[in-house]
Amino acid sequence: MTNLNTSAKITWCPGCTNTAVLTALKKTIAKLIDEGARQEDFAIVTGIGCHGKIFDYINLSGIYGLHGRVIPTAFGIKLGNPKLKVLGFSGDGDAYAEGMGHFIHAFRYNADMTYIVHDNQTFSLTTGQSTPTSPQGFKSKAEPQGTPSKAINPLALALASGATFIARCNSLDINSTAEIIEKAIKHKGFAFIELMQNCIIFNNDFPKLKEFMYNIEPNQDRAKAVQLAEEWNYNTKQGKIPVGIIYQTQEPTLQDKLSNPQSSY
Repeated sequence: MTNLNTSAKITWCPGCTNTAVLTALKKTIAKLIDEGARQEDFAIVTGIGCHGKIFDYINLSGIYGLHGRVIPTAFGIKLGNPKLKVLGFSGDGDAYAEGMGHFIHAFRYNADMTYIVHDNQTFSLTTGQSTPTSPQGFKSKAEPQGTPSKAINPLALALASGATFIARCNSLDINSTAEIIEKAIKHKGFAFIELMQNCIIFNNDFPKLKEFMYNIEPNQDRAKAVQLAEEWNYNTKQGKIPVGIIYQTQEPTLQDKLSNPQSSY
């Protein structure tokens, strides 16, 4: 039987939704190994933040990365060994602040790897500062009068950047999250998953958000994907929240284009 556990003590806050994400991830990896993959076929990269501790709690090779540099690190691993199934894990601050430039260009390159963003709309590890997905007016110790900036919409940005796989997960739905992670790993190209989370200490709105979530069938229509991506307003926290594969298409991967330059035309 595959042993994905480690001896590291879990230090997430009791009740943290990252525990459910870890369970879903282990379920996915174990299933893929049962289907014929090997444990050494996987590599993971994490950034700095509460999400990054997932590196300590799953028995897979990889790198504890720098803040905002998950994608280029994972990208380098994939270039170095194209046979690896590479997964990158970021937080919303990690991904959309320091890592924003890498985020946009990753869709252009379309390297065959998976990128999972834990989005709780706050820098939780450093006591709750606002991130690029925090709504305008979000108050923290750093901005007691509220952040003056509007939130970005990562899904809409991913579509505008040429994404071939976009999904959104309810982090507390372990089975659905595991299924989506599996589909992302099996997707040939750059797969982006947003995990909708709360922070039970600094931004505990998730119980309210769950009321607006609904599951969708996998979607391959780009026009519909645009509508789905815009349905939830990150800034006002209004609208319904579609959960599932928002968009999936197939285009030449970076490896395809490097081995056959004409495939990109």
